[in-house]
Amino acid sequence: MHAIEPHFNWRNLYVASEDYRSPFFEREYSEFEYTNKVYNFLLHPQWDDFGSETLFIKIIFADYDSGFAVIEMIGEWNDCIENDIMNLKLEVFEIMIQEGIDKFIMIGENVLNFHSSDDCYYEELFDELEDGWMVFLNFHPHVLEEFSDANIDSYILFGEDFDLIEWRTHKPDQLFNKIETKVENRFNLPLSN
Repeated sequence: MHAIEPHFNWRNLYVASEDYRSPFFEREYSEFEYTNKVYNFLLHPQWDDFGSETLFIKIIFADYDSGFAVIEMIGEWNDCIENDIMNLKLEVFEIMIQEGIDKFIMIGENVLNFHSSDDCYYEELFDELEDGWMVFLNFHPHVLEEFSDANIDSYILFGEDFDLIEWRTHKPDQLFNKIETKVENRFNLPLSN
């Protein structure tokens, strides 16, 4: 896992540690010291710690005018023991929502599994997003099944519609437009301006 870096092709467009609105503003990273780990597996130092022992993220793009963010994830999502959704909500989502972000694209190719608890924080987050949404993109099928079993699909959008996108080949606004079109098609919602 130490060789898996967050997506870096958009760094010329956005860097969370340089964004004063970001929860990770002014965070400093080492290229040589590996301090974060998931169990006994060291992580690349570019991943951000938000208070979980097993799940790490990277805000790889945020557009406050369009109100969306793209967040890549790695590790084990554990609401049962770590209450990861609470930490994500308090330490990341609420800060970004206050800054005008209400659409989140969560990339989960490197999320190994999910352990559920109750869905209270998902419901709260859903309510706080109001007209916004959260899409899980490219999570492994067994992880999506675990989310479905926990009824998280009542609050988060995911599934085959969203897993067909090879997101790395797009620029952030192109990815957002594709996802938003899929959300609009799924629910017959009007596109935002």
